[in-house]
Amino acid sequence: MRDLIVSTNDAKYRRVDGRDTYPEGAGADTLDLIDASAYPPRIVASVGISTTIAGPPQAVALSPDGRYAVVSAPNRYDRERGASVFENYLQLVDLQGTPPRVVDKAATSHHPQGVAFHPQANLLAAATAGGTVESFAIEEGRLIRKHELTVSKGRLAGIAFTPDGKAALAALRDEQGVAVLEFAGGRLQATPERVSAGVAPYAIDVCASGWAVVGNVGLAGLPGQAAQLAGDADTLTLIDLNQRPFRAVQHLSVPSLPEGVAISPDGRWIAALCMDGSNLAPGNPARREQGRVALFALRDGRAHPAGELPAGAGGQGIVFTADSRHLLAQFNVDSMLAVYTVADGALADTGHRIPTTGGPVSIRAVPGRRS
Repeated sequence: MRDLIVSTNDAKYRRVDGRDTYPEGAGADTLDLIDASAYPPRIVASVGISTTIAGPPQAVALSPDGRYAVVSAPNRYDRERGASVFENYLQLVDLQGTPPRVVDKAATSHHPQGVAFHPQANLLAAATAGGTVESFAIEEGRLIRKHELTVSKGRLAGIAFTPDGKAALAALRDEQGVAVLEFAGGRLQATPERVSAGVAPYAIDVCASGWAVVGNVGLAGLPGQAAQLAGDADTLTLIDLNQRPFRAVQHLSVPSLPEGVAISPDGRWIAALCMDGSNLAPGNPARREQGRVALFALRDGRAHPAGELPAGAGGQGIVFTADSRHLLAQFNVDSMLAVYTVADGALADTGHRIPTTGGPVSIRAVPGRRS
């Protein structure tokens, strides 16, 4: 199978000097299909979709066979009201169509956020801003609604299945921590298990060797906190999935707002793409022109700092290629993907950039990949 990655772009939104703007005449939001089988990775198709920057950078998912993508977090900008309108549906993209295109839309009860495919079963889970996890199957090119499970009274953010498919992790963005859901009888079920995390857990990634990492975006991820933003350091949480109950084994300090988190398919590396003040207005003393990419080496059940480099402004998602040698990082303000490499245990910027039509906001690879 080719090493396929999907990346979405919010074209209607622009962050200008830390302010949210919606310029007139902006193009359509898009999904880019990226082939990373050979270096350098390249965009091989683009599809018009609807998405938003207001959500975890895992609001897109790629099916295990690489045929379909599901795009979450749809919104539109109402210019008369001067407000974003968050909508309640998922979009199914047939990546093998000629050309690739959206073939179905399925309603959700609440605004969907992170989405994830089960690594073996024909099931997609969508975590919502209404605190539910809603499940869908793909049948004859359509998204068929299966179940809805209430998990939280607050918003959920990222969601990911464990490598064996027996459980899923859902980030409790407002209530804090990570909820553990059981997958049995073809459906997700609630459990009393909770795993500790930092403030406002957001994106979640897992690897086949039984580890999960959570990006905790701090006060910026909670409602009503905009006036308090000052570029505080935030955290990642490392979770051991190798035995039940799952447990957090380490909290790692990183620059502010680690929007994107990823574990390499070979289980050796953890990466975080952090805004580090590049989202703040120029008058804020914590304002920086660039974000940061942080790399950690995962060995003997612990994560160890392995390098940190400048990144673009307003960074969003990050993902490893299947060979665990390269990273694709979304630079939202710069409207591009940047390619980093892990060579001889060190992080390096290749200098290769992939322009995008709009600011990239979510990115995902095929679930369950192994190097």
